[in-house]
Amino acid sequence: MNLLERISEAGRFIKSKTNYTPEVGLILGSGLGKLADEIQNSVKIKYTDIPYFPQSTVEGHAGQLIIGKLEGKVVVALQGRFHYYEGYTMQEVTFPVYVMKELGIQVLVATNACGGLSEKFSAGDLMVIEDHINTYWTNPLIGSNFEQLGPRFPDMSEAYNKDFIKLLEKVADSQGVNIQKGVYAPITGPSYSTKAELKMLITLGADTVGMSTVPEVIVANYLGLKVLGISCITDMAIPDNLHPPTHEQVVKIATETRPKFIDLVKGWLKEVKI
Repeated sequence: MNLLERISEAGRFIKSKTNYTPEVGLILGSGLGKLADEIQNSVKIKYTDIPYFPQSTVEGHAGQLIIGKLEGKVVVALQGRFHYYEGYTMQEVTFPVYVMKELGIQVLVATNACGGLSEKFSAGDLMVIEDHINTYWTNPLIGSNFEQLGPRFPDMSEAYNKDFIKLLEKVADSQGVNIQKGVYAPITGPSYSTKAELKMLITLGADTVGMSTVPEVIVANYLGLKVLGISCITDMAIPDNLHPPTHEQVVKIATETRPKFIDLVKGWLKEVKI
């Protein structure tokens, strides 16, 4: 069964469980899944029940899809994402984005927990992603192309919507939240980076480093979706002052940051025009 057929079957199954047509897709990263609890009149579907969906295996990722209303918008949230390091292919990692587009979304909000590479950042900061460097050195669009989905050579010159970034900054200012801006770079994981690797990423122009997001954003742009990216900086990855991070620490800081993150996303959703 090809990609188009798998997308269609998964979409049909989800549509059979709800009458909602979502406008906004939310990918909730490590420790940030609690935002999904704010969704009202929601329908919850376990990933294990959805045809061809991968299964989330990482702590802090609940493993269910939630559809309902949040701040006046109909949203579909992934409470837990999939990672390349779990052994999935790039197409499997990004399959939920295709399915969310099939359900009707026009906008994707991708969040993550990451390490800070810039001296101006601190653990617990939120950063709006201005751009990324695809340091996976592979691409989820490699392989056969289906013109029904998107072009063979999609543009990535504005991967993150400038108007969405401006609106998030405006909402952050109104809430008294200091939000950073910067460039995100992914590594495959699951090992954390060496000092030399972190120095390389900084030299390339990265402000943060994580293990996700870029594949989903590439596919979202391919599908014609507008994208907002938000990172929660859970640890500092400064090469000359490096303290070994742990996943428990990442989840802890993400959890502590969660209230302002939830308020920020909700405020943005309330104001954004789809």
